[in-house]
Amino acid sequence: MDLIDRAGGHFRESIATLQMVMDELSPAVAVAAERLVASLMNEGKILVCGNGGSAADAHHFATMMLGHFEKERPGLAAIVLSSDGPSLTAVGNDYEFDLIFSKQVRALGHHNDLLLVISCTGNSANIIEAIYAAHERGMNVIALTGNDGGQVAEILAPEDLHLNVPVTRAARVQEVHLLLLHALCDAIDYMLLGGE
Repeated sequence: MDLIDRAGGHFRESIATLQMVMDELSPAVAVAAERLVASLMNEGKILVCGNGGSAADAHHFATMMLGHFEKERPGLAAIVLSSDGPSLTAVGNDYEFDLIFSKQVRALGHHNDLLLVISCTGNSANIIEAIYAAHERGMNVIALTGNDGGQVAEILAPEDLHLNVPVTRAARVQEVHLLLLHALCDAIDYMLLGGE
């Protein structure tokens, strides 16, 4: 197989994955966007977290909320929980890495806030602890996962929302997660600003 065929295989697999999940996840995106807007309109904020590439996606989403997506608008309250290196390393060193997000959720989260977690496997211990912390604070959770949803799928409350990409290849899961985040931003802007 030459490199052109190999690269083309990624495109074909990505397209097939997107087509497979489009009909199932589009309604969930609409519900998630409605919940995010409801939280923001009730003076809530969005707390976002993930690890590795998912942390980068969390940063990307928070940036689009605070700045803008495709239309100019006032900033929206979103905090990425992986952006504070000193706090992360302090909690990881003084307690344990599994608590780096949950301690922030307990300190910053309130009833009208939403926790948005991003995890390709759904098995990251620090994400699971963050969900438990959100539930303790009376917060709802929106979870983006892959494969079978892992432990995250098992601990979500009935009022939480699960957007799962049922494939095992992490690159495909992350590609869909990024599209989901863009679709959420677009839906939020549409609800707040109107237009086409």
